[in-house]
Amino acid sequence: MLFQSMFQDEEQAVICTEPATSHVPYHVRLCTRQRSHRDHLEAAGHECILKDAFDFESPSEIANFIKAESLEAALALHLYRGGRLLREINQSADHLHVFLLICGLRRVKDPLYLVDAFSEWHQEEPNVYMVIVGPEVDPVFTREVEAKVKRSPGVRLVGEMAQEDLHAVVKNSFAVVNSSVSEGMSAAILEAMDLEVPVLARNIPGNAAVVTHEVTGLLFSDPQEFVQLAKRLVSDPALEKEVVANGRDYVRMYHSWQAERDTYGHLVRMLEGSPED
Repeated sequence: MLFQSMFQDEEQAVICTEPATSHVPYHVRLCTRQRSHRDHLEAAGHECILKDAFDFESPSEIANFIKAESLEAALALHLYRGGRLLREINQSADHLHVFLLICGLRRVKDPLYLVDAFSEWHQEEPNVYMVIVGPEVDPVFTREVEAKVKRSPGVRLVGEMAQEDLHAVVKNSFAVVNSSVSEGMSAAILEAMDLEVPVLARNIPGNAAVVTHEVTGLLFSDPQEFVQLAKRLVSDPALEKEVVANGRDYVRMYHSWQAERDTYGHLVRMLEGSPED
């Protein structure tokens, strides 16, 4: 729902809707949970207008407010009240395809590798977006990324997010992308598989060790091949379903946190000379 609300058009401003409660004043919540959402958006160059969902009685009232304030996007923070109202405004949001690239902003992650090709694709098909999410690691390179993204239609940059929020975003995305120059074992890829989201990864040894092409995900060797594979994934629900199921089974068989916990526990007991449980 978050991305379905955010990316309907090229946004310059965002209305955030959140219902007040009888026991927690609106301004108190504004200074806590909403502030983090607002800070993320304003850091990415957006302006925010925060409104209470209960100020609006119908989708048409929200639509009129958006038009009157010349807003180009709306983001619901309350998925029942605010999200329901926004969803009713324009059902075409269901057809958006958000490709999520999760990485710290440093050169080895190469977050700009796909930007030009993806932006060209977005101009052909406005319902596709690429969102880069991650912390600022290299300040100089971060400024370069910010400048490039500003000039690239269909590409968005979002700052670091809490793990719970990031997992919610992953679940609401169409696919997770990895474009790194070098990887050990990408946690973002494994988490996407576990969350049952398709993976498109750059064909490098670290990624190829966990992604089997057309089985547990898709591997690309250049930006043009990425776009070709992404288009194929969008247009082929059977392929999407297959790689999701295979990816889920793979990560749960070979990267289960329970199995890793037991293995580490066994190693610790061996080092301590303790008897087996």
